[in-house]
Amino acid sequence: MSVSLLATAGWFPVWQRNFLVWRKLALPSILGNLADPMIYMLGLGYGLGAMLPSIDGQPYIAFLAAGTVCASTMNAATFEALYSSFSRMHVQKTWDAILNTPLGLADVVAGELVWAATKSLFSGAAILLVITVMGLTSGPLALWALPAIVLTGLAFAALGLIWNALAPSYDFFMYYFTLFITPMTLISGVFFPTDQLPGWLAFVGQCLPLAQGVALIRPLLAGQVPADALLHVGVLLATAAVAFAIALRLTRRRLLK
Repeated sequence: MSVSLLATAGWFPVWQRNFLVWRKLALPSILGNLADPMIYMLGLGYGLGAMLPSIDGQPYIAFLAAGTVCASTMNAATFEALYSSFSRMHVQKTWDAILNTPLGLADVVAGELVWAATKSLFSGAAILLVITVMGLTSGPLALWALPAIVLTGLAFAALGLIWNALAPSYDFFMYYFTLFITPMTLISGVFFPTDQLPGWLAFVGQCLPLAQGVALIRPLLAGQVPADALLHVGVLLATAAVAFAIALRLTRRRLLK
């Protein structure tokens, strides 16, 4: 994801096309993205949380709410970059139709990247709104969680597009979730502080992109300025840039060989 690429408008028609299709089913899509994480958050937050002490001065449900925003952002970007992008690329042949216009493959992949990040913003913002109404956020700094959601979505959208370029079928995506997404969710501070893990595993978890999003969003929702914010932003941007470059190269090799 080079700056010059995203500075051009070539990706926008691809983004716009996906948005217009999504808009027809916008409400069911948003509700679907809300239901699963909210059920887990409320069940664990109020059920398990009633038996747990406060964490860093906040009740467990508030701690978990921030993690839920991050995990939902990751999942929304990942599902869009995998299942939906694969459908447009391989099954529906939408990409083939677009490539018969003046747009190039870089425009298509960049449009998919930005659209997946947009979907993650819709999902993360919807949960953020709900937990704000529930009184689980503190102060205006919570609004800065929105840019952090976008950065997290970009990173996971780019990572998902790598796997999309390699996948021979939908079944292949289960390996990505089982071997990468699920373990990362468990060791990146979504459900409990990473210092509860063995030292080496806590270090691994803190290096993962989801942990960067958690480190930005959780303090913001608590009304605090994140420590090492520029570092976390830089890691997310670097992850998105490197992963996008790899995804574009692999996609070009797959489609234009």
